Amino acid sequence: MRTALAGFLVDTNILVYAYDRSDGDKRQHAIDVLETVGIAGTGICSTQVLGEFFVTVTRKIPSPLAINDASNAVIRYLNSWPIIDITSSIVLEALRGVMQHQLHYYDSLIWAAAKLNQIQEIVTEDGQHGRVIEGVRYLNPFHADFHLSMLQTA
Repeated sequence: MRTALAGFLVDTNILVYAYDRSDGDKRQHAIDVLETVGIAGTGICSTQVLGEFFVTVTRKIPSPLAINDASNAVIRYLNSWPIIDITSSIVLEALRGVMQHQLHYYDSLIWAAAKLNQIQEIVTEDGQHGRVIEGVRYLNPFHADFHLSMLQTA
């Protein structure tokens, strides 16, 4: 079994909102989350999240980032946060998550990455705030019951 990573697995949507200027409220919430886990050293990403982030901020937001700027953002995360590689074991666990918990495949990959790396919490807009699936809890920073203090302990 792998050693647990202490921290919060941050989903793509949180990273994207921090760079998307079209929704000021969500952008500020996302920035606050990233600053909190960044300062505490508890932010964790996966290679999937970074890939999705790059594609989304360069192609799918109203004011896309230049490729160089998006590349630099990815490199900053690679150099400063623990990064989980998506392995065949994670893919297989994600397939089980789709079948057993009715998760969408890409959401299930994030859940599986957290579960197999013993990360107890995912920060995401996807999934029901507070829901726990096999020991992994979902925190939605845009939910009325969310407080940044929830990110103080990992």
